[in-house]
Amino acid sequence: MALSTEMIADFLQSVHPYDSLERAERHALAARITPQTYAPGDDIYELGQGLEALFIIYRGEVAIRDETSAPLSQLSKRNSFGERALMRGGVAATSARALGDTVLLALPTADFMALQKSSAAARRFFDRTPAPQPAKPSLATQRVDSLMSTPALCCTPEDSAQQAARIMRDARVSALCVTEGETLQGIVTNRDLSGKILAEARDFATPVSQIMTPAPVTLPPSAIGSDVLHLMMERRIGHVPIVAAGKLVGIVTQTDLTRVQAVNSGEIVAEIARANSAEQMALVTARIPQLLMQLTASGLSHNVVTRLITDIADAATRCLLALGEAKLGPPPVPYLWLACGSQGRQEQTGVSDQDNCLILHDDMRPEDDVYFEALANFVCDGLNTCGYVYCPGDMMAREARWRQPLQVWRSYFETWIATPDKEAQMLASVMFDLRAIGGDASLFADLQSSTLENASKNSIFVSHMIANSLTHTPPLGLFRGFATLRDREHKNRIDMKHNGVVPVLDLGRVYALQGGLAQVNTRARLEAAAAAGVLSRSGGADLLAAYDFIAQTRLEHQAKQIKAGQAPDNFLAPSSLPDFERSHLRDAFVVVKTMQSALGHGRGMLG
Repeated sequence: MALSTEMIADFLQSVHPYDSLERAERHALAARITPQTYAPGDDIYELGQGLEALFIIYRGEVAIRDETSAPLSQLSKRNSFGERALMRGGVAATSARALGDTVLLALPTADFMALQKSSAAARRFFDRTPAPQPAKPSLATQRVDSLMSTPALCCTPEDSAQQAARIMRDARVSALCVTEGETLQGIVTNRDLSGKILAEARDFATPVSQIMTPAPVTLPPSAIGSDVLHLMMERRIGHVPIVAAGKLVGIVTQTDLTRVQAVNSGEIVAEIARANSAEQMALVTARIPQLLMQLTASGLSHNVVTRLITDIADAATRCLLALGEAKLGPPPVPYLWLACGSQGRQEQTGVSDQDNCLILHDDMRPEDDVYFEALANFVCDGLNTCGYVYCPGDMMAREARWRQPLQVWRSYFETWIATPDKEAQMLASVMFDLRAIGGDASLFADLQSSTLENASKNSIFVSHMIANSLTHTPPLGLFRGFATLRDREHKNRIDMKHNGVVPVLDLGRVYALQGGLAQVNTRARLEAAAAAGVLSRSGGADLLAAYDFIAQTRLEHQAKQIKAGQAPDNFLAPSSLPDFERSHLRDAFVVVKTMQSALGHGRGMLG
């Protein structure tokens, strides 16, 4: 079939981004295109072959495969391919084969590059990096190191209360960090001076060590402003020291926060911290869907929105722990409440159940479990009341198996690593996402580091974890590159959780395991893996961009449902997306599948 320039130009008018071109520009571009015909089974190009053109499917279907010939994507009319190779020097990292009688339109590399320079629509379409976020200052996006006062004003534990007061008066500050060398020992505030010295008529020579708050809560420089806000609201404090590698590097005060606008999540955290029952908290957490919609609509990235949403769950959990202790009395031995799943990774969206466990001090006696069972039931029931429904798999502290002394937890991890059967792989996957929420954090610190070290050194366990991570695959198939669900309830939709973000979560967990990396958040794991050389920088950049697009699309889908008065879910109809977003989503899934294939064949360093 001979194609004239006019026919090609008419066809391009129905394909984005060429439909954005002026008629004369589109006609000139069509004149540079060469039609190519392929029979069923013909190779269009092979792995490692140099490409000299971008391909647009005019008719037929094309299978894209990785270097092991595993299918990555099946493309049809109006889809394009080859652009990634052209942007990376022209060498194909995949192969392409015609599945039927196929006609392709080949746009030479020089014209493809010129098109991107001349057309903003083309640049946006072929650019695989995330869209830049608004530059407007916001607590939700500003790192603490850009907010904190540095250097922090300090005194020593031996300094007198009067000396501390004079330092604060002269510097016009309301608090001092109490240090020995560079190590933070405590914090002393104006409130301490008035409430413990003046109000009690104590000697002005009283050492600061006797009136300070010892071992105050701190944050790292990598925290964001909303972390400070939520901490202040929940703990009712006005000063948060910033500590890196055990050394004091600055302090953030309420005054510092007035320079940027607080997000609504801070109000929700504050209301939860003041609640006296789960029922009161439930009235507050009912506003989470509206908050998610507002945060997403404001242009915040998925990782910031989910961080803010997770902060609310953390605050609710700690408040319930405090209410539980008030009801049951002090715990018989120290304990630590931990979250796993999306809360553990700080990735909660509008659809979240609860996943949690308890680590108890080894001094506990069997009869002490009566207390901790009651506490666990109180907190889990309260979370369920607040909308964090019970885990379908019973991965909760109210189950005796997940409420054990530290030595039992050590034996759990040792057994899972030594005998990585299917259940062990599943449990290890969940438990590698643990994050301390409330209680004695020292119960987890050594367990986390030693488990990670032992697991990363066990090649058999790592191999099993890799195999387990490949069980969730991106939804690539026949329908414009997507494999949609067939069940009646979700027909022609894709599961943006299990086939969207979960494959990337699994990859991030394995990369962290391979590199012995302590990060739990998926994005942080991918960044750390690239920095540590577990992933190549280009491979890491591709996977980060793909993850961002998939996760952002999922979040925006939920925000649209909430806006329409619907309950948010994870089931997205590809047909509901514009061509631009649908094409980019497909390309993001192709990247994920390529990285899965590389990991499965021992090539985690895919460039």
